[in-house]
Order: sequence, then structure tokens, then C-alpha cells
Amino acid sequence: MRMLLINPPHPSIGSRIPHEHLPPLGLLSIGGPLIDAGHDVELVDAEFGPMSTDAIVRHALNVAPDAILLGHSGSTSAHPVIAELTLSLKAALPRATIIYGGVYPTFSWERILAEEPQINIIVRGEAEQTVVRLAEALQQGTPLEDVPGLAFCRGGTPTATPDPPHLVDLDSARVGWELIDHTRYTYWGKRRAVVVQFSRGCPHRCSYCGQRGFWKRWRHRDPVAFAAEIAHLYRSQGVEVFNLADENPTASKSAWRAFLEALIAENVPVILVGSTRADDIVRDADILHLYKEAGVDRLLLGIENYDEGTLEKINKGGTVAMDRQAIHLLRQHKILSMATYVVGFEEERDTDYLHGLRKLLSYDPDQIQLLYISPHHWTPFAGDEAGRKVLHTDLRKWDYKHQVLATRHVPPWRVLLWVKLIEVTLQARPKAIGRLIAYPDKRIRAAMRWYYNIGRKVWPYELCGFILHDKRLRNGPTLAEFQAGATVQHDALRTPRELTSLWAPAASTCQQAS
Repeated sequence: MRMLLINPPHPSIGSRIPHEHLPPLGLLSIGGPLIDAGHDVELVDAEFGPMSTDAIVRHALNVAPDAILLGHSGSTSAHPVIAELTLSLKAALPRATIIYGGVYPTFSWERILAEEPQINIIVRGEAEQTVVRLAEALQQGTPLEDVPGLAFCRGGTPTATPDPPHLVDLDSARVGWELIDHTRYTYWGKRRAVVVQFSRGCPHRCSYCGQRGFWKRWRHRDPVAFAAEIAHLYRSQGVEVFNLADENPTASKSAWRAFLEALIAENVPVILVGSTRADDIVRDADILHLYKEAGVDRLLLGIENYDEGTLEKINKGGTVAMDRQAIHLLRQHKILSMATYVVGFEEERDTDYLHGLRKLLSYDPDQIQLLYISPHHWTPFAGDEAGRKVLHTDLRKWDYKHQVLATRHVPPWRVLLWVKLIEVTLQARPKAIGRLIAYPDKRIRAAMRWYYNIGRKVWPYELCGFILHDKRLRNGPTLAEFQAGATVQHDALRTPRELTSLWAPAASTCQQAS
């Protein structure tokens, strides 16, 4: 089959501001198995430009694919873009099968199939095995009901097949690196870069996160094979920067140490950036020198909040003391720390933001990233926040960089001012500027300057967007009303036999498309 993979353009700040792009690992991960199964596969990355809908459709017409597969790492906020794009693609290529995958469609398949009849099939959960079986079924004309992990319309009703019986073996699914031109993808200051994945899932149960529901179980690649792949990409393609897509790559100290030692043995001067938990850093105090020797230059730590009560509410499982200790340990080993801090909890007051600023100053991270709490309907946190008012019903804003839920005591304009004040105070304080100018590691110093240059563009971009473009609702629906009928707490990977119908009123739309 001729198959076209499309990475749609995304409106997020991360896509538009840096003028650097990372390859779409999710699409490459299904591209490799499809190529190995004998299919003719092409990838169009519409993030470059970004490409207009007309340009994407023209490209698709030239390819004339049998199937079009779409997905995006920013799954929820990308959905409106994909919904609009697929309408145009189906109009231009009515015989092509449109297939949609990712986190949001996995947990929202009934609603999407009811509201977007141009989308023929949704792949639920991990896709490497599923898409190969799906392509075989489409090619041979066998029933889709025989393929686990799908959702589609039958008889006017959205329906789903059972979950695949086995989780993907991460070493059996080859990434289709040949689908991209590596010279186009850069990060960390115009260094050639890719996204890679050592592990999937997370063993922790933070209430706001859907990783556990999507990936089912934490597991990792063979450490030596993963190190060898990184070394091969460096030697064959000149890739210098490897951005780890893992939520928690360090969950197993023994596996992570084996990877670090294997990468050190490969003797390639690569840069690793990623995210992990503060308690893992404290646990690994005795091997942090291996982190640095292997090339780890920056780790994002999910600090989330300074208040122990809030951390307990979201089931974070960390402590304030451990957060501070992790940052100081990273600094001792010349590894940059980026602290993420989440705002937008319902009962926050101005004093809470002030206390948060003081606490972050005491942590003394190298970089800061403030995010807004976003309660996706498949997480337990959505149920906890059901009565809160929604400020943005446009899913494009559900990207963690826009406040989507109203706070009881602080209006949105003042929340934004606190966010900007915290950012500028942390990044422009004398200690931070001193590191920017005189950090002892030249490579790290260049990376810090790159990050500051991006920040100088993001800061006015967000302010102007808030004032000129963001249309917040004065009296929006409650979260329960906005997400009416949606399942929570990881129910979305179950089949309809285990669920009541989510979107019964929309069955007629599905009927029209079937």
C-alpha cells in the first residue's frame, strides 16, 4: 500500500517561536514497521513553514496514497488542526482511508468518530503493531473487527475492537529514520537533533497525568542496543542532540546505569536532554558523574508546586526538600536543571504566587518553565475539578501554556502577571545572569544563551496573545459540562462492552459517514 504520514502544523509556542524543529518520533515509530512490512511510506512534516492546508493537500494529491495517517505529539491541542485538515484531505482524496492516532484520539474515539465523519479509523494506544495489522486488513479486504486496538463506525455507531493482547516490545519496533532528512532538524542552538525514547510509561500515579493509562506499564529498551542506536545516528547522520521523550527514563536505576555505561563506552560526544523525577536524582547521587560523562546536559524536573498539601492532592509523591536537593546535586555535576512549576489551582491567592516565587528562588534552578494545570478528561484530576469554570473551550489552548480553568480568587490577567513576574525574576536575577556570562562549561553556556534568546521572544508573544488574541469566556461551562459524557481515570482503553455509550446523541452523524 502507498501510505502517507502527516505531521500537521501546530499553533503552539514551541512549534512557532524557536525556528528549530524536532522530528515526529511517533510517526517515525510506525513508519519503520510499515516499511519493513513492505509498504511504500512517505512522511510530510508540515511543521516546516508551517505548511498551509492547501499545500498539504497538493502534496497528498501528488502522492495519491491509499491511506493517510495523522498524529501529533501535542495531541489534544493539535486535534482542531487535524479535524480541519482531514476535511480537506477527504474532499480531495475521497478514496483514501484516513487514520488518526495519538493520546487524545485514543481517549476520545467515540466523540471524534461521531463529530468527524471524514476520519475513517482511529488507532487506540500504541500503534506499531496495530498499524501493520491494519494495513494488512485494508490491503486484503479482511474485517477490521479482527484487528485489535482500532475504533471505527459500524452500522451508524462508533465501535472499538479489544485492546491488543500484548504491549509493544520496544526493541522489536524499528524507528523509520530513513523517512526524514536529518539536516532539517535542529535543537539546542542549531545542532542536529532527534527525539528518542528509552522507556515508555511511568510507574507513578500523579492524578493529572494520563501516561499510565496510555502506555499501561513502564518498560524500557535494551540499554546496550539503545546506546548503540544513538552512537549510530551520531556517526552516520551527525546527530549531536538527543531529546529523550520519556516521562521517567530513570525509573530503574540498574537499567539506566547500564545505558549510561554503554553510551560512555561508545565514546561519542553527544548531548542528552530530557526529564525525570527529583527523587530519582537524589537516589542516583552516587552515579551522577556517569550522567555527565554520558552527555546529559539538562534535565527537566517536575517540581509542580511548593505546597506539600497540593503535592499530596495531585498524588505527586515527592517532597519540597527532595526537589531542592535534586537541583543542587545536578549543579554540583554541571548538569542544567529546568524546574517546571504548575499554576492555576482553584484556591490559589496572590500570596501563594508570592510564596511560590520565594520557594523557587531558594531552589535556585538554572531554568524555569511555568505551566497551567490542564485537566484532560481521561485523568482522575478531571473528576476532582469537575465544578470549575472553563475559560477556553477551544482545544488549541489546551497546551499547558494557556490558563484553561478559572481560579476562584485571582483573575486571569493577574495570574498571567504573576507567571511573567516569576519567570523574569528567576531568569534575570543576578545569580542567573552571572551563570549565563561565566558558566565554566562552554557548551552549557552556549545552551543557556540559546534558551534565553528563545525566552526573549516567548515573553512578549504570550503577553500580546493574551491581550489581543485569547478570547476567554466570562461565564464558561463547568469542566463537567464541557467534558460531558467523557470517561475519566483511564477508562478510554476499554471497549464499548465495558462502557456506557459516551456520545449517543451523535450516532446519526456517524450513520451519515458509514
